[in-house]
Amino acid sequence: MGLEELLPAIAGMTWQHLVMIGVGLILIYLAIAKNYEPTLLLPMGFGAILVNIPLSSALTQIDPATGQAVEGVLNVFFEAGIATEIFPLLIFIAIGAMIDFSPLFRNPSLLLFGAAAQFGIFLTMMFATLLGYDIREAASIGIIGAADGPTSIVVASRFAPNLLGPISVAAYSYMALVPIIQPPVIRLLTSRKERLIRMSSATHNNKKISKKALIAFPIVITIAAGIIAPSSLSLIGFLMFGNLIRECGVLNKLSQSAQNELSSLVTILLGITIASTMTADRFIRTDTLIIIALGLFAFIFDTFGGVIFAKFLNLFRKEDNKINPMIGACGISAFPMSARVIHQMGQKEDPYNYLLMPAISANVGGQIGSVVAGGIILTLVPLLA
Repeated sequence: MGLEELLPAIAGMTWQHLVMIGVGLILIYLAIAKNYEPTLLLPMGFGAILVNIPLSSALTQIDPATGQAVEGVLNVFFEAGIATEIFPLLIFIAIGAMIDFSPLFRNPSLLLFGAAAQFGIFLTMMFATLLGYDIREAASIGIIGAADGPTSIVVASRFAPNLLGPISVAAYSYMALVPIIQPPVIRLLTSRKERLIRMSSATHNNKKISKKALIAFPIVITIAAGIIAPSSLSLIGFLMFGNLIRECGVLNKLSQSAQNELSSLVTILLGITIASTMTADRFIRTDTLIIIALGLFAFIFDTFGGVIFAKFLNLFRKEDNKINPMIGACGISAFPMSARVIHQMGQKEDPYNYLLMPAISANVGGQIGSVVAGGIILTLVPLLA
């Protein structure tokens, strides 16, 4: 009896499998040792190990005795949760329940940064098409720059399911690496004088926002999105539904459940299910490295777009009403991590400069901006394809 019959997994192991198991271990290390998005990177890392052991029952296999396919649990999860978009949309409900839009009501002008910081998405789309990707694949790659994992998954599963693995890993990895990626980009684009700008009291106002306004906001946004871009309604609608649960005042238990139990359970399932696409034959390709590099390009230029837009606005503002350009970098969707990073950068330059509130306002705008960008892509790309 040969090794192939005694230990078929070892006999079928290739260097590609070992590389992917190594990738899984790195993701687990980043989750545990560095605390980088542990709720997602740990399930994704462990799932990558599960699916890269040859003949793993976690994936669908052909039974040699009967010749019939035996469904693997991760394939079942993928078809039920990712292909149908259920998992990422449930995550949107949880995110909506976590977001307090009142800082945005106090500083509505900072919503503009949520639009400006999507610049990298569309720039990367154009660049990817020049590299030979079709418009659907280019859109799926570009959306990585939003630093919004669920939106990336929805767009990729709709337009480029064959690229879902590397796109998901890139999106969530760059979300986790915000504290490493954004600061050097911001320092490169700003002077110390600009980083020392203190936001005026007008941008720090603490006026009370009426409950009616907070309840009306998700409803109005959903209706407006449905009229303008019906294809975006699942993304924006589920996010706003979660926020309505939070703000209505009569579903506090559901709001807490959405923020905690729903978020935790679906995130675990989402992370380990994405790993079903991280098989060696799909992942160990030149395309994967290109996609990860393009995702980083999109992320950097999203940060670039937000910072440069803030500098542009300052050309028209009075000296005592300038915007700290670092706030523009919060227009990405990595909430609230990006706001914390910007506040900490401001504190390093000046311990008495408190940028947290305007940073959070811009970051909330980025959360909306990334979902709107995803909706625009879902609406326009089929027309261009």
